[in-house]
Amino acid sequence: MTSKFSSTRRVFMMHSAWASAATLMAFHAQAQSMVAETDPQAAALGYKADASKVDKTKQAKYAAGQVCGNCALYQGAAGSAAGACPLFAGKQVSAKAWCSAWAKKG
Repeated sequence: MTSKFSSTRRVFMMHSAWASAATLMAFHAQAQSMVAETDPQAAALGYKADASKVDKTKQAKYAAGQVCGNCALYQGAAGSAAGACPLFAGKQVSAKAWCSAWAKKG
């Protein structure tokens, strides 16, 4: 009887480990997705994945040199190509992107 219990417990533990790993991988993949310019939140903020393509007639707040990489809201590491932004939960923004919520660091 003991061997049957051990086997069932072992199977349960293996299944639990696989389920946990799969959940973490799914969360990590979701957290790594990039914000699309067509995302409703991004569109409302005038988000452009490439700041050099911001229409200055539509975005009067934009000034040359403003990019997500030097925004106070940007949470990516210095020099990284992309990072998190609290405005786009669970998604990353390009360090070269821009939106109307840009705020000077420091």
